[in-house]
Amino acid sequence: MRADGRRNREQILAAARHLVGCDGAQASLEAIARRACVGSATLHRHFPSRRALLDAVFHDGVVRLCERAEALDGDPGADLETWLEELAAYSATTKGVTDALLAGPDGHIDERDTCHGLIGDAAARLVDRAKDAGALRDGVATDDVLALACSLSTVTADPDAARRLVRLAFGGVRAPHRE
Repeated sequence: MRADGRRNREQILAAARHLVGCDGAQASLEAIARRACVGSATLHRHFPSRRALLDAVFHDGVVRLCERAEALDGDPGADLETWLEELAAYSATTKGVTDALLAGPDGHIDERDTCHGLIGDAAARLVDRAKDAGALRDGVATDDVLALACSLSTVTADPDAARRLVRLAFGGVRAPHRE
């Protein structure tokens, strides 16, 4: 990429981070282009869809969450709950990220949507470990726990409240304790 192209991309990302932080995932693409001092066509050349732009805006935070999931190696049920709390806290304080992580109304996710894929893969590994350890109820799927954490994070901007809500709700998906 040429220097001016890299500069335009970084200006677009900086503008998008600011406006998405203020207005959420529905921030105006025109306003982002204006704030970045580029034309609408330049924005769309770098980011062909809103989802591609959101993916770039949230990528670093999502990678940190995935690295955290990989580092957890204690009790599988507790690890999953801890990670879901962290996901909910991040989502509660990062306006618009749930739109980048969850499927659209038709259930379709563009395969190029790496934030969704990264989070889904990290969650699947933790869910599989928890299932293998008998820590989850039968029928609980990865998409269920992701929807749970992301949905709970939308009702508060307080990371501690988001964590608390996940702890409360996780009791419903955790397998009953066996003696």
